[in-house]
Amino acid sequence: MQPTLQRRALLGAGLAAAFAPFAHAADPYPSRAVKWLLPYLAGTGPDTTARILAEAVGPLLGQPVVIENKGGAAGNIGARLAAKSPADGYTWVYSAAPMAANMRMYKQPGFDALKDFRHVMRLTSSDIALIVHADSDIDSVQALAARLRAAPGKLEYASGGVGTPSHLGMELLLSALDARALHVPYKGASELVNAVLGKQVVFGTPILSVPYQQIKAGHLRALAVAGPRRNPMLPQVPTLAEAGVPGVELVSWGGVSVPAGTPDAVVERIRAAFRAALQQPRVVEALQAQGGSVDMLDGEDYVRGFTREMALTEAMMKRVGLAPM
Repeated sequence: MQPTLQRRALLGAGLAAAFAPFAHAADPYPSRAVKWLLPYLAGTGPDTTARILAEAVGPLLGQPVVIENKGGAAGNIGARLAAKSPADGYTWVYSAAPMAANMRMYKQPGFDALKDFRHVMRLTSSDIALIVHADSDIDSVQALAARLRAAPGKLEYASGGVGTPSHLGMELLLSALDARALHVPYKGASELVNAVLGKQVVFGTPILSVPYQQIKAGHLRALAVAGPRRNPMLPQVPTLAEAGVPGVELVSWGGVSVPAGTPDAVVERIRAAFRAALQQPRVVEALQAQGGSVDMLDGEDYVRGFTREMALTEAMMKRVGLAPM
């Protein structure tokens, strides 16, 4: 090689080496749209929450966050798809209390909530509400209890599916009331609420974010909330403990998780974007307007939430005599 050509080759190699880090940095995460799998139907509380957050997080990441509903099997179908997705940060899953509960409700859910995912953070929580139609003459928890005892196993209640919080929570409540009712499972909380609105069933216990607007509009009546304290969005509605049913406390929560093996830097990028989004007043207001609230837990604290939910589910199943399916 001639000296001039050799110098040019060496100079070119040196420049390539010098700019290699920048070439890599020019394609940072995320460089394309992100898919957020929702293991629930459109119109449910998680769906509404995720769409509010996706709209806020997308601009912070510089890429759109696309919601993809994959409901069915109490959330197991969407969770299985997420667990098998590439661990590159481009597939998220809305991880919520049912993901943990299903580890105890199902013999073979098709995924392991602790091993198959990295749980980025908990985002929000929502109370569980005991609802009836606004036209119902049942105006309190005690009135419902009296009606149930007068007709054991006759009154119908809706749930979002077998093994969902709206099913287990209701059976726990019925056990505390020493009463029986007829369980009518539906495909998600939105169908549960529609069944009460349509008077196909008498009552139900959905997460508050789903029926909240109907309660505000006067179409549904909330008899109680199942949290440890009154919900600030419905300050006139008592807790179950205040209504004479202590020991039944249920709160639904949701967050974001990614497939196991997703790199630390990607997880931190996602977490930072959600932290920033949840500090925006308009996002907080939008979540509260749906009956939810910001409730952040990061990393290991969020993982501990999963283990607590599994233990709670197992205890509820034993209390009401339910075996894994």
